[in-house]
Amino acid sequence: MKRTVKSVFAILTLVLILALSVSALADPIRVAVVQPLTHTSLNQIRDTIVNELTASGLDFQIVTRNAEGDSSALSTILENVKNDGVDILVPIATNTAQSAKMVFEDAGIPVVFAAVSDPVAAGLTGDDCGFITGVSNNIPAAEIVRLISDFQPEYRKIGFLYTSSETNSVSTIKAAKAYCDANAIAYEEASIANLSELQTAVETLISRDVDALYTGNDNSIASAMSTYIDTAYEYGIPVYCGADSMVADGGFATIGVDYVQLGRQVARIVVRLSQGEQPEDIPYEVLSEYAKFVNLQAAGRIGMDIDEETLAAYRVLVEADGTSHFGEQ
Repeated sequence: MKRTVKSVFAILTLVLILALSVSALADPIRVAVVQPLTHTSLNQIRDTIVNELTASGLDFQIVTRNAEGDSSALSTILENVKNDGVDILVPIATNTAQSAKMVFEDAGIPVVFAAVSDPVAAGLTGDDCGFITGVSNNIPAAEIVRLISDFQPEYRKIGFLYTSSETNSVSTIKAAKAYCDANAIAYEEASIANLSELQTAVETLISRDVDALYTGNDNSIASAMSTYIDTAYEYGIPVYCGADSMVADGGFATIGVDYVQLGRQVARIVVRLSQGEQPEDIPYEVLSEYAKFVNLQAAGRIGMDIDEETLAAYRVLVEADGTSHFGEQ
């Protein structure tokens, strides 16, 4: 009888162990996507990542968090998702990724950054970053100048505008200026510390006789495109941008970041990590495809005529009547 009881107990114990093992295997993969503020580009990256992971067929449990421009809230959000036991973190934009590095450096949790223009300058590569990988949204400087030349072949001077505290934006403009210096292209530059300075900065550049304005992957300025374009277009100066979303929000044209493509690349890395690969074995990627978009409504506002040959090389993102094709594939 005792043997029978012991046998039953052993069987029940084995069943319990197996049940717990199955339960452990069935646990969802917890992914946190964190962004620093709300604007079209960042939202597009977030939504694409969520949609791609949801459609992957794997059991992901995804949470999204937004600091809404508050740097102290960003640190708190990152600490909270770490304490909640996230399996993979996806910080969007350079400042978020840099904060994530500090918070997660001893956590043993993979970090997959999205939309970091210069991962090396941002301190996201090297021996202390084995837990970090991701996708860079760097844009070659030659493409920026080619973009302006396509529409304004006789331009004389470019105005570069950026936020001084955004590493991603600073690195893009730094590369563009170096290209201009090497190719005898005239330019002016202005930086802002906060958005209250944006209108004055635009007017300052225009007063220096620039023919075109360019802003790259700048999250702050992207969140205030209406102020930017209203000021520039009053003087008939086109605003070239580093992202399709900025053109959708009123910019004139871009050879820049396709944030849907970027989100897809990030999601693919997350899937690889969820299947057992390690971040130190996955080098960070550069965006594989660039967007070429033009806004015909903006062209109308500045009185620019675009010849058919030039127009054929770009996709119309916003029609002359304001109809937007943003997000369409």
